[in-house]
Amino acid sequence: MKKIIVIAIMFIVAVSKGSVYADSENTEKMKKTRSETFIPENKTEWETIGDGVKRQILGYDGQLMMVKIKAEKKGPVGVEHAHYHSQVTFVSSGKFEFTTGGEKKIVSSGDGMYMEPDVRHSCICIEPGIIIDCFSPMREDFLKK
Repeated sequence: MKKIIVIAIMFIVAVSKGSVYADSENTEKMKKTRSETFIPENKTEWETIGDGVKRQILGYDGQLMMVKIKAEKKGPVGVEHAHYHSQVTFVSSGKFEFTTGGEKKIVSSGDGMYMEPDVRHSCICIEPGIIIDCFSPMREDFLKK
């Protein structure tokens, strides 16, 4: 848990130094777009996003978002895709094969990684587990309409 907090703090510091919300209009939008302050795991809804894959949004505002992904069985977790968001990922448990920018690596509990904006990446679960993704700016597409 301490590793997750350290990674999240490093991400927040990095985001705040290069904030995409520099003007007052975007700052106001960011203030209005936010989660609750405290998000208890046992009271936060899991969304099914694939066969054996669920996500739980753990907090966000206009500048960043943290999401927990649970892979309950071997197989694809994230098909190849790209997005304009910066992304850092922490492997809380399990083992996953990530491909980013054509480079494949197996990551396991305690490992972290960074995905550049607009670079194609994918993830396959090798051993069931949980990953924590942080995005900047937030992933509006993850919020229910």
